Amino acid sequence: LQISGYLNLLANTIDNFTHGLAVAASFLVSRKVGFLTTMAILLHEIPHEVGDFAILLRAGFDRWSAAKMQLSTALGGILGACFAMCAQSPKGAGETVAWILPFTSGGFLYIALVNVVPDLLEEKNPWNSLQQILLLCTGITVMVLLSLT
Repeated sequence: LQISGYLNLLANTIDNFTHGLAVAASFLVSRKVGFLTTMAILLHEIPHEVGDFAILLRAGFDRWSAAKMQLSTALGGILGACFAMCAQSPKGAGETVAWILPFTSGGFLYIALVNVVPDLLEEKNPWNSLQQILLLCTGITVMVLLSLT
């Protein structure tokens, strides 16, 4: 088995930990924010997990081992949610949310920008770049509209 498979599992566990932090902290704010955050993370995670599964297969894992290992990384999300709930201040959820949501949001923005912007800058076809930017703006618009309802 290649080391890239194990590194991917470690990165996925950390990613899931931050997702757990974000979901738990969002539900501490309100049900609406919690559901919106959960839906956004689910929409991100479905293709992400499929890609990670493919990485594990290429790294030499068989299908059953790759599936079990992918499932085990989900424990990171549970640990993140538990950490967010245990870190809740005696003064109330506001103290906890005051640092967890900006921390996780900043992390997600950093990862997105590190992955997306270099690809956009290397794209030779302006039409493809425009499509990607329009889709990015569409995603932001959908999130803004959902937050208003």
